[in-house]
Amino acid sequence: MNKKEVERLAELYFNNTISLLGESKYHSHTPYLVVEFSPQSEGIDDEWHGEYDAEENEIIIYSKNITSKSDLAKTIVHEYAHYLQDPKWMTRYYTLGHSYKTHPYEREAFKIEELNWYKICK
Repeated sequence: MNKKEVERLAELYFNNTISLLGESKYHSHTPYLVVEFSPQSEGIDDEWHGEYDAEENEIIIYSKNITSKSDLAKTIVHEYAHYLQDPKWMTRYYTLGHSYKTHPYEREAFKIEELNWYKICK
């Protein structure tokens, strides 16, 4: 996908996700969507497709790691799920010893992603 197509689809999928999943009770406004196109973002693993930054209330998509429309949709839904979750508990679960694979919020985000990604592609 070229840059314009990624930007267009990301905006479409993001708006569809907001409509489908609603607003967070933990934030005063919807998150900002940032699509990162730089070839090497500092500190970003080649496996990362995106992240949600609760302090900045923004979803960041790492387009260099996105390989398909479904990857893009899944990433947006997954990161939006984190926006819906309590940011204090996101940190707390890690301090309680959970890894990425065992973290309850990550597991929940993957479930939300799998159940909803195809709906936002319509």
